[in-house]
Amino acid sequence: MGAIIDKAKAAIDRVDQLGDLAARIFTEVDRDRILRGAAAAEERVAQSATDLPLAGMLVSVKDLYDEAGVTTTAASKLLQGRPAATRDCEIIARIKAAGAVPFGRTTLSEFAYSGVGLNPHYGTPGNVFDPEGIPGGSTSGGSLTVALGLVDIALGTDTGGSVRIPSAINGLYGYKPSRLWMSGEGIHPLAKSFDTAGPLAGDLQTAITAFEVMSGKTVPAQDGKPAPIKIGVPAHAFVNDLDDRVRADFDAVCKKLANAGHQLIEIDLGFLAENAVINKILVAAEAHKIYSRDFKALETCGDPRVLNRMRFADTLSAADLIDAYAKRTDVIAMFSSAIADVDVMIAPTLPMMAPKIAEVEADFDRLNAMMLRNTSYLNLSDACAISIPVPVGDGVAPGALMIAAPHGHDFAVLRAARRIDPLLRG
Repeated sequence: MGAIIDKAKAAIDRVDQLGDLAARIFTEVDRDRILRGAAAAEERVAQSATDLPLAGMLVSVKDLYDEAGVTTTAASKLLQGRPAATRDCEIIARIKAAGAVPFGRTTLSEFAYSGVGLNPHYGTPGNVFDPEGIPGGSTSGGSLTVALGLVDIALGTDTGGSVRIPSAINGLYGYKPSRLWMSGEGIHPLAKSFDTAGPLAGDLQTAITAFEVMSGKTVPAQDGKPAPIKIGVPAHAFVNDLDDRVRADFDAVCKKLANAGHQLIEIDLGFLAENAVINKILVAAEAHKIYSRDFKALETCGDPRVLNRMRFADTLSAADLIDAYAKRTDVIAMFSSAIADVDVMIAPTLPMMAPKIAEVEADFDRLNAMMLRNTSYLNLSDACAISIPVPVGDGVAPGALMIAAPHGHDFAVLRAARRIDPLLRG
């Protein structure tokens, strides 16, 4: 028996010890399937002529990714009876080829349609710092698998912040790559114009390595002594109406970056706030197109909060959609222009610290919108962005910082993250 199989067995034992919490984190944990995957990884690693980048790593899988022989349910009762996938999706095939072991299917907001992580079918797991606080969505279960040390990496998706929000709440690194850099083949969609596969991990290098495997690209190393980073600091979006804790964290980050010699430049991004409704319109319309024939069934078996968000599309005309798509094209161009003179921009990942599950259940629309606000500005602009934790002291939930750039500038974001992350830990 090899080390990878032993690691997988130990992780399964830890899942068993979670009791009822495991059912709120996973939609499926098949011990035999995991151990078969671990044995296959042992053989793959042993036979490889080179070191495999994810050798022996355990990777939880958001229940949107197709795995051969498994039904992809999107954490919804509606899809539980659909046929099992006949083959692995491209990203699952890539992580296996890199030596990793898929470890369980993780829960999410139904159909991946919320930023808070509530799910009435499986229950809501809380977060690693507060069992009564929201986990963040929609990659709720995935974030807990990493935060609790069960796995090395979680595969998530990000339509409006669904990788970055749970990463921020649970002290993780979560990367939303450029949308067109990631294969969506075999990943159950919500809104294809926005959906992006991405990893969550407990450290920056693991997140970057996971991205490299998932995308097939390699982040270049920094040559020589790098110049100071030119960093855009937003005005009129991202930084308004922050709670006191988030404001203090962001001010402290900006001070550390300036003291390290980096150049902070204010940039006006108010047009993102002015056009934020475009996300609501287009995501609702694209989700409506997928699920409208099932609305009657969803009235009895679905999450009413999710169904209500989809039904917003019933209020829209064809002209509304044409206008929204046109405006989004303009916003993407405006974003690229606005930050053309900086290397990356930064912002708080979230405008507020994580509320309680009970608070969100009582005030879903407002708090869900608030948790999605900052991250979804970057989905609107089709950007790439990483959320990294901002430590503030032992025993205190960390803050979170986003580093972002226009679509296709992933290497700039990740190289900046490599330089900024140590400053926040120093």
